[in-house]
Amino acid sequence: MYTFLFGVALLIVGYFTYGKFVEKVFGVKEDRATPAYTSGDEMDYVPMKTSKNSLIQLLNIAGVGPIFGPIMGALYGPVAFIWIVFGAIFAGAVHDYLTGMISIRNRGAHLPELAGKFLGKFMKHVVNAFAILLLLLVGTVFVSAPADLLFNLMGGWMPLGFIIAAIFIYYVLATLLPIDKIIGRIYPFFGLLLVISALGVGIGMVVTGAKIPELTFANLHPGNIPIFPLLFLTISCGALSGFHATQTPIISRTTKSEKQGRKIFYGMMIAEGIIAMIWAAAGMSLFNGPIGLNELLAAGGPAMIVSEASVMLLGAVGGTIAILGVIILPITSGDTAFRSARMIIADYFKLGQIKFSSRLWIAVPLFVISVALTRVDFTILWRYFSWANQTTAVIALFVAAMYLFLARKNYWIALIPGTFMLMATMTYILNASIGFRLPMNYAIMGATFISIILVLIFFVAARKNRGDDSILLEEDVSGWGIKPLLNK
Repeated sequence: MYTFLFGVALLIVGYFTYGKFVEKVFGVKEDRATPAYTSGDEMDYVPMKTSKNSLIQLLNIAGVGPIFGPIMGALYGPVAFIWIVFGAIFAGAVHDYLTGMISIRNRGAHLPELAGKFLGKFMKHVVNAFAILLLLLVGTVFVSAPADLLFNLMGGWMPLGFIIAAIFIYYVLATLLPIDKIIGRIYPFFGLLLVISALGVGIGMVVTGAKIPELTFANLHPGNIPIFPLLFLTISCGALSGFHATQTPIISRTTKSEKQGRKIFYGMMIAEGIIAMIWAAAGMSLFNGPIGLNELLAAGGPAMIVSEASVMLLGAVGGTIAILGVIILPITSGDTAFRSARMIIADYFKLGQIKFSSRLWIAVPLFVISVALTRVDFTILWRYFSWANQTTAVIALFVAAMYLFLARKNYWIALIPGTFMLMATMTYILNASIGFRLPMNYAIMGATFISIILVLIFFVAARKNRGDDSILLEEDVSGWGIKPLLNK
């Protein structure tokens, strides 16, 4: 229990200390006009309040990742707490803050455009493909997961296919309509339910004296699956997630002032880390250890764990409310996953999105592909999602490191976590059954070699880019003072 409580406390302290340090390194300009004003279109670029932006950002990034991932990561034991806490403070929140703020400085640009600007045109095409793949996987996973939870919650009386269709209809509306028409209006209520459900489970464990194990570095996984690199891909949302880099530009286009960035981007990642800590603790303490948890996961997957833990701690009524809070998480990430995919494709082909027909012809193929992917087994989708997700995080951190390098600022805050996760993702793909299937020792050696080469290439490119006057770090917003705009 003490390890769990201390970890939550460290996350909160990290927001006020390291978060402030990262903000200082970046150097916010409070009077600088943001894209919400300079590119306002009443569709995607719409100024919104900090509280609303924060809740939307939290719901955007906190899908089933900070719940299902930590539950599966709980199989490794309390070592999972270490990755959640330090990963969120020094990697995930840094990743979210820098991608959000760099996007604000560049017209609310999405990751592919930023990668093309700071890592080269070739990377723009690579990242664009990666981002669309990731968002399709996210959107599909975040249809299947809440549909299964709703199906179980209702005792199976409503057909699963009907539930999936209803979620898809909502996703279509959220993808096509202006951001302040659906997302901006209903997310505050969803956010309240999310907070109530997470706090309910967390407080329930404390009040009932749940036997949350104390810190040990031992690998407790029943299958003896190695901690590195698997833990760092299993627990992504809640520690570090590339999916967030696809979501932050949605809010960078609605943020009123750069000063709000730490609360919106860094702070909401810390909040997601707390959610991840709660569900990892529930997985470790409520089901007779890793063996019992593994048996339940094999029988019904993470959705069953969520249902069992919620009812066990909060009773039938409270448990139902908690489950509804968990159901909302993936739905409020799935809708913005498709919205983000639409925006990325539109930016890539330079297509205006004011006309409804322009939005529709981009969105329809995305939903057709996603419907087909719902027929793929969830565990297979999750494996591909985990690798694509963390690879995207690596790219985003290297983009941030390049931006800071060119600005002659402390780029190590992005490069160190980016290099670590590069090692993890390369080791995974070289070893995994969905990759090259090399023995683990060869996979680690190969990943080390590749990582060293890529970091050296980064420094060569960074020094070359520093002398390239054609690379502008920021869009020109001269004459767009933020204070006059706030009075309009």
